[in-house]
Amino acid sequence: MTPIFNCRDEAQLLGGMRQARQAIGRGALVVLPTDTVYGVAADAFSPKAVAGLLAAKGRTRQAPPPVLVSGVQTLHALVQEVPEPVERLVEQFWPGGLTIVLPAQPSLVWDLGDTHGTVAVRMPANRYALELLQETGPLAVSSANLTGEPAALTAADAHGMLGERVAVYLDDGPSVTGLASTIIDATGLVGPEAARRPVRILREGAISAEQLRAVLGELLESEAASSAAGPPPEPDPSAAGIADS
Repeated sequence: MTPIFNCRDEAQLLGGMRQARQAIGRGALVVLPTDTVYGVAADAFSPKAVAGLLAAKGRTRQAPPPVLVSGVQTLHALVQEVPEPVERLVEQFWPGGLTIVLPAQPSLVWDLGDTHGTVAVRMPANRYALELLQETGPLAVSSANLTGEPAALTAADAHGMLGERVAVYLDDGPSVTGLASTIIDATGLVGPEAARRPVRILREGAISAEQLRAVLGELLESEAASSAAGPPPEPDPSAAGIADS
């Protein structure tokens, strides 16, 4: 039976983190806590591991997972450009429940699915998630549930849905908020100034539109403009934020 490690027990934490690192290293899946909901993680640079993550959830390549990072330096390594307004957002809301979609660094060798050249990135505010990320590097993470089912708020919830498809479960108690991360599309801020577009909210979650507007001002697309543009493409609820986490 796949082990569940209680991260709040120091003895279990050491063994759990070691096994989680080893599992990621061999391309297996790990369920981990975040500051939003529980996420299921895979090595972002292993196409086989990412495909396994999507298969475990019952997702297709049309729903690529977000990527969790341990810090802003990694964000700069993964994306083509970090515009100044995004730097302000990161300073205000990271680590935390904000997932930012930007054009991916073209030189990266990975396959997250049908991303259309973008990547959704978040830095979670959970000590165990950050510790694992610091040791493994960026992880593809989606909410630890089957597609169509509610996001997992506990490790036991995740185990009940994903079972033996996951190699290690890290348990940090129940999710405090139960809210997935807010996902924004900031790709319009990259490129020639004349062609730039406002930031669009793809999914509102842990960070409200009001909080975003306090930082972005008119750079955040108005509700009226968003409604006129029609519904956004279905985002991965993780961002498990991942969010889905």
